[in-house]
Amino acid sequence: MQIIQLQNIDFSYSGKAVLEDFNISFEKNSLTCLLGSSACGKTTILRIIAGFEAPQKGSVLIENKKVSAQGKIIIPPHKRNLAYIFQDLALWPHFSVYKNIAFGLQERKAKNIKEKVFEMLDFFNLSEHANKFPHQLSGGQKQLTAIARALVLRPRILLMDEPLNNLDVKLKHKMLEHIIRLKEKFELSILYVSHDHKEAFTLADNVIVLNKGKIEAEGTVADIKNAKNEFVQYFLEY
Repeated sequence: MQIIQLQNIDFSYSGKAVLEDFNISFEKNSLTCLLGSSACGKTTILRIIAGFEAPQKGSVLIENKKVSAQGKIIIPPHKRNLAYIFQDLALWPHFSVYKNIAFGLQERKAKNIKEKVFEMLDFFNLSEHANKFPHQLSGGQKQLTAIARALVLRPRILLMDEPLNNLDVKLKHKMLEHIIRLKEKFELSILYVSHDHKEAFTLADNVIVLNKGKIEAEGTVADIKNAKNEFVQYFLEY
């Protein structure tokens, strides 16, 4: 079942076309990696799905509901039942770990906030760091706090924009294991942006290789590894 569909999307930024008549769909409860080099359109796709940008042409559907169309945001980001983890994580520096995670629940006036926050703290092994501030955390702890803050709202879709870029190799490998667990634990559909094919192949159920706003190849990890496409073969050499 398709949870997200982008249909005939045109999107330009500062007069430069990023996506033209672009079509893509994502399966429910899968982890799909958008793979490609800088400026290939990966982050733009995430931002359009999230509702941070409206395509000038075409439609965006989430769970068969039209959320953007023809240059207009129909359903705003906070009502799309998704969470977005930015590359810079965007943690509140003046909030403790606990308050960072609780913030979205408080904004929504949710019930049982303390119980929900401590469930996240326990799952991500952050309980002993609950009262620390972001500057007191390691890189991995910051990553986990950002993920916990996103998941405490119980989204159906998690968008991750190169969230592990600033981690060393050992810590990145550990974080990849965490992300694989998330999909099963929280029944998530995850869209993960990366420029690193090794990272993508570790994580993904499906991989979509992008180049200058075009899809060069898509399929399972095995499909991508065996793709005859010249660009894909060149990209996988590095």
